[in-house]
Amino acid sequence: MKLFAISLAAALFATTAFTEPTATGDLGLVIERANGSVLLVDQSERASLARIEGLGDLSHASLVYSPDERFAYVFGRDGGLTKVDIVTRSIANRVVQAGNAIGGAISDDGKLVAVSNYEPGGVRIFDADTLDMVLDIPTDSKTIGLVDAPGRRFVFTMWDTGETWIADMSGEEPEITKITDMGTNPYDALITANGRTYITGLFGEDGLTALDLWDENPEPIRVLPNYGRGQKEMPVYKMPHLEGWAHTGDEFVLPAVGHHEVLWVNGSTLTETGRTKTYGQPVFAMARPDGRQVWVNFAHPLNDTIQVIDSVSKEVVHEFKPGPAVLHMEFTPRGHEIWISVRDAGKVMIYDTHTFEKLREIDADSPSGIFFTARAHRTGL
Repeated sequence: MKLFAISLAAALFATTAFTEPTATGDLGLVIERANGSVLLVDQSERASLARIEGLGDLSHASLVYSPDERFAYVFGRDGGLTKVDIVTRSIANRVVQAGNAIGGAISDDGKLVAVSNYEPGGVRIFDADTLDMVLDIPTDSKTIGLVDAPGRRFVFTMWDTGETWIADMSGEEPEITKITDMGTNPYDALITANGRTYITGLFGEDGLTALDLWDENPEPIRVLPNYGRGQKEMPVYKMPHLEGWAHTGDEFVLPAVGHHEVLWVNGSTLTETGRTKTYGQPVFAMARPDGRQVWVNFAHPLNDTIQVIDSVSKEVVHEFKPGPAVLHMEFTPRGHEIWISVRDAGKVMIYDTHTFEKLREIDADSPSGIFFTARAHRTGL
């Protein structure tokens, strides 16, 4: 019997010992917006590994990862929710759940995926394994700013009604908390890494609005109430993305709506601490993981340029032009490199964040969003 067990173990070892393992921690996906595909990339190799096609309309797309970093859930403009297996480099499942979607989130336990919709509005929540719908939450409004929050919760805001809802999925039955008077036409939102503070940007009036999610009954907190487009309407060429906010030390850095500047806000008091003039209207203001730098890209027609701001001096310390239509940036997890999608050049460009040297270019078909698997372990991403 002992001899048989040894022989069986040897046989199993022989069949598995030389199987090449697949590690996902070094990988990422790049949205190729023109043809409904994603490009699988390797950070260390600075190279593309595979193209996965058939994801529908990705003209405005984002994604989240499963906790094990194996699956990406891609949210397409056409309402498509696509589950991509980055180990097998294929589509594992796909549903078209709405007519027009704007993004999504995954619960902290990785069991639920939520999608925010423009048409027909509302939020729909799906089983992360099967993509079967678990809950449909009609809102009679376009929904924006959908994020995950600790405790198996999703938080989202309504463009039309100026409300924020919190969907608690931790119990046997879902509980919906509705918070009114968040402001006129919220256009995007963010949540802090600890899951405590949720901030919405306002397009229809000055300022931003925050919620303290640690409060048993969160109430709207007005932030920078006299700042924004104001009485003098400013042309806005592209809405800034608050998901691309920066957190450096004790401060938030936020792209200003319609202005050529970024705002610095104290993370505790939510009061303004400074402004930095920028080259154009900022779209993303993203902090290097150590918080020392903030990298900013800009709206059309000034979208060929990136500026780097030092978070201590709040001054621009570097400016360069990667190429036409810089759409997105993603830092490697420890921030030694940054990957930049340059849509109209058909390139993803990789730079050293200390020397600003260009390290490599990767060919991509109209690249936009870049998402590394390290996002799987961060709230709100």
